[in-house]
Amino acid sequence: MHCVKRLGESLMARAFDRQVAEIQVRITVLNRYTALGIPVKEVIG
Repeated sequence: MHCVKRLGESLMARAFDRQVAEIQVRITVLNRYTALGIPVKEVIG
């Protein structure tokens, strides 16, 4: 939740197309944060 609050709770853009782009960027950033938190498993042996 800390990352979500860092990205802002409201949209800054006024035009609808720019709001859509802003949301897509936020989703991309959150997905990257999620990917960083997933452990990578490697088979040893």
